[in-house]
Amino acid sequence: MNLRRQLLLVSLLTLMLPWAGCEFIRETEIALREGQEQMLDDVARAIAGSMQQYREEFPRRDKRFGTGDQLYLHRLDSPPRIDGYFDDWTLPADSLRTIRGADGPIRFAIASYEQATYLYVEITDRNIIYATPESIVVDGASRFADRVTLVSSSPPYLREAFSFAAEAPGRIISYKHSANGFMPEPSIAAYWQDIPGGYRIEARIPSGQLGTHLGLSIQNTADVLAPGVRSRSFSGNSPGPTMSKNPELGRIIGDLRLQSDTRLILTNEDGWRIGEAGALGSGSSDPGGSKLVRKIYDLLVESGKEVAFAEPDPLGREQQPYVTAALEGRESGTGSWFRNTDTGTAIVAVAAPISAGNEVIGAVVLQRGTDAILSQRSAGLARLINVTLITALVVGGALLGYATWLSRRIRALSIAAEDALENEKLSSALPSALADDEIGDLSRSFSWVLQQLGEYNEYLRSLASKLSHELRTPLAIVTSSLENLEHEPLNEASLGYTERAREGADRLRRILSAMSEASRVEELMAHAEPEKFDLAAVLDSTTNAYRDAYTGREFEFTNNVDEARMTGSPELLIQMLDKLVDNAVDFSADGDTIRLALDGRDDALLIGVTNPGPELPERMRSQMFDSMVSMRAGKDSRHLGLGLYVARLIAEGHGGNISADNVMGGVRFTVAIPRTPH
Repeated sequence: MNLRRQLLLVSLLTLMLPWAGCEFIRETEIALREGQEQMLDDVARAIAGSMQQYREEFPRRDKRFGTGDQLYLHRLDSPPRIDGYFDDWTLPADSLRTIRGADGPIRFAIASYEQATYLYVEITDRNIIYATPESIVVDGASRFADRVTLVSSSPPYLREAFSFAAEAPGRIISYKHSANGFMPEPSIAAYWQDIPGGYRIEARIPSGQLGTHLGLSIQNTADVLAPGVRSRSFSGNSPGPTMSKNPELGRIIGDLRLQSDTRLILTNEDGWRIGEAGALGSGSSDPGGSKLVRKIYDLLVESGKEVAFAEPDPLGREQQPYVTAALEGRESGTGSWFRNTDTGTAIVAVAAPISAGNEVIGAVVLQRGTDAILSQRSAGLARLINVTLITALVVGGALLGYATWLSRRIRALSIAAEDALENEKLSSALPSALADDEIGDLSRSFSWVLQQLGEYNEYLRSLASKLSHELRTPLAIVTSSLENLEHEPLNEASLGYTERAREGADRLRRILSAMSEASRVEELMAHAEPEKFDLAAVLDSTTNAYRDAYTGREFEFTNNVDEARMTGSPELLIQMLDKLVDNAVDFSADGDTIRLALDGRDDALLIGVTNPGPELPERMRSQMFDSMVSMRAGKDSRHLGLGLYVARLIAEGHGGNISADNVMGGVRFTVAIPRTPH
C-alpha cells in the first residue's frame, strides 16, 4: 500500500468527529425526552385523579361476556353512500374487524353518524345462494339462503335481529325479527353487491331501533335444501355490550386546556377507547432540518431502532404495552416513545390508571409530539454535521495532498537514483538535496554514496590503462633478459625454467594488450570517420568468416529487415560482434548452433546473438557489461572480463545500447543501434 493510501486511511479517523457529535446530541435529546416524559406523566396523573369523580360514565366489564364478544361502534365524520363500497367511509381500511368464515375471512365494521348506524360486511363465499321471492317473506324460510344478520339486544328483555338476504344484487329489503314476528323493515336502507369470490353488504339503520348489545351472524349456504354454516362475532348466545365513545366524557376532556400537539385518550378497564380530545401535529413549531440531515442522523444514531405505532388502535381497543401496564395498576414504567420514519418526528406517550377505590376503571393516555426537541436537535445536528464533515473533508484533502507531494518527492528521488546508476551519472545532484527535512537528508546520503561509487568506477576504468602503462617497461626488461639468456650456455633444467618464463611473459603481454584495448576503442570512437554502409551485408560477411574461424560451431544468420542502411564504423561493429561471438563460443559446446539475427523497429536496428548454454544469474545481469567483470569459472577464471565491456563501449559509441536476456535453452545478446534518417 502506497503512502497516499496509508494517509487516506488515517484521515478516515476524522469521521469519528461527526459520530461523536451525534452521540452527544443523542444524549442531549434523551435528557430532554426524559424531562418531557416526566412532565407529561405528572399531567396524566392529575387528569386521572380528576376523572375519578365521573366513575359512573365509565362502562364496567360484564363478566358474562368476553372482550371478543363486543363490537366497537366507530364515529364517522360524514355519512357514507349506501352502495356496497367502503371507500367513502371516513375510517382507515384496518378498522375492519376480521372473523373466520366458512369459505374464508369475513371483514366488517359498524359505525354511527348523527342518528344513524352504518354496517359494512365483506364476505368470502365461493357459492352465493340467493333467497327466493316466495320464501323470503316467510318467517325463517330464508335460512336456506346466504344472509347477514345483525343481532341486537338490551338485556334482560329486548332481543331483535335484522336480516339481510337478497334475491339478486342491488338494493335489498331488510327484515326485522322480533317478538312480533318476521317482517320487512322499510326504515333500513341496504345494498347487496357481488364481488369476485364473495359479496358485500352495506346498510343504514336508525340508531333508535338498536339495543345496547350488537353482534353479527353470517350464514353461508352451499345448498338450497340444507341450512348453511353460521359464523358469528360473539361466542355465546348473545353478543356483548357495544363499546363507543362516551359523549359526556368527550365533553369533559374537551373542556381541558390541552397544550398544542397533544392528544388525550380515555379507555375503560378493558382498553376500549371511550373518549378522545386534541390531536398530534397541531403544534406551530417547525421541526426543521433537511432530509439529508435526518438520514445521516438515522444512519449514525438511530440505526436499527424499532419504530412503534403511536396512532389509536383502529379496532377501538388500546392494547399497547404502556396502556396495558396502566390498566394493571402500575404507576411507573408506563411511558413509551414512538418515531415517524417519514418525518423523523418523535412522540412521547404516557398512561396513568384511573382508580375508584381499589379498582382500576380505566386509563388516561396522553401523547405529545416533540417538534420543539426535534427542532433543537435538527438545528444542532445540521450545524454539527456541516462543520465536522467539512472539517473531515478538508483534513482528508490536506492529508491526501501532502501524501501526494511527499510520495512524488520520494518517487523523484528513486527515479533519479536509478537513472544515475543506469546512465553512470554518479556525480549528478539528486532532487530535494537542499531540503532540510528527512527526505533532504536521504537525498544527500544517496548523493554521497553515488559519488563514492562513481569515484570507484572511475578508478576501475582507469586501472587497466594504468596497469598496462606501468607494467610495459618491467615486462620489456624481463623479455630482453630472457632473450639474452638464451644465448648463454645453459643446462637442461635452466632451459626449462627459461621457456616457462618466456611463456609467462607472453601471457602477460596479451593481458596488457587486452587491458589497453578499451582505451584504444574509446580513442577510435572519438576519431573514427563515420560512413554509410549496409549492416545486413556486414553481418552476412562476418557470419561466413566465423564459420571458417570456429569450425566446431554452427552459425546461422537471419535478416528480417528490408532496409539496413546506417552510419557508423563497420570495423568497430565487427570488433563488437567478435566479442559477442567469442563469448558465445566460450559458453557453448561443440556442435551447438550460434544464431545471428538482424531485426528492426521504427527507430532502431536490432542485432541479436543467441547461443545455447547456462542462463545468466539474475544478480549479474546489471554488472556483466562493466569493466573487469567475468562469469567464467575453472581455468578461464583468469579472464579479465573486458570483452563485453568493449562491446558496450562500441554500442554506446554508435548511440545505441546493449542488453542480455535469458531465452529458452540459452542467452540472447541484443544490440540496438539507431537508424540513419533517409
